[in-house]
Amino acid sequence: MGATATVLVIDDDPDVRRLVRAALEQAHMRVVESAAGLSGLRELFARRPDAVVLDLALPGIDGWQVLERIREMSEEVPVLILSGHDQTSDRVRGLRGGADDFMGKPFQPRELAARIEALMRRSGRRAPERAPTVDTGFLRFDPVARTVAVGGRGVELTPLEFRLLATLCRDPGAAVSTADLIEAVWGEVEGVDATGHLNVVVSRLRKKLGSSPETGESPVETVRGFGYRLATRPGPPG
Repeated sequence: MGATATVLVIDDDPDVRRLVRAALEQAHMRVVESAAGLSGLRELFARRPDAVVLDLALPGIDGWQVLERIREMSEEVPVLILSGHDQTSDRVRGLRGGADDFMGKPFQPRELAARIEALMRRSGRRAPERAPTVDTGFLRFDPVARTVAVGGRGVELTPLEFRLLATLCRDPGAAVSTADLIEAVWGEVEGVDATGHLNVVVSRLRKKLGSSPETGESPVETVRGFGYRLATRPGPPG
């Protein structure tokens, strides 16, 4: 990890910020701190960090609102929630809201640094170099321009939905296992029903993409007992 990587830490507890800073600087990352949600968003806009560490209990607007606004401003920057609210429901809500990872407090500083490094590696590997432009006649996926169109109309996807579709587009027509999709989209996810969460994101993605006029089916096909695949031509679903 080069010294140019910048991580924005948004947390109102100075002791937590001090621990996070020490861990990330030890891993050769540059750290920018903010103690509140609005100031954190200003830093995000001004600094364009490579990753964000976000607390949920913030003064003013809370971490949930900050996460929502981050995703309105950027689909690319990885966000790790670091919070004392560590119930399964909080983890699920955070991941569904666009967070890329979730750690509870108290935390191990070295693990935090390792997770941030992993998030930035996955972010750097996303669609442009691994997923080619795909055009099935109904769906067009352009990973470089980060555009998706179905039936000639543009479709706006969340970061999770985009990563899921990008993974399927790496090898159109090939079945991708549930485990491989979870790893590609979220990495290691603990404390949540990862398969159930994947099914929710697939359902949202299908709703946005709609149905092919040739088949009346979603371009995201279920491979029973295994996973999913991207349909490449008219025909009955698998």
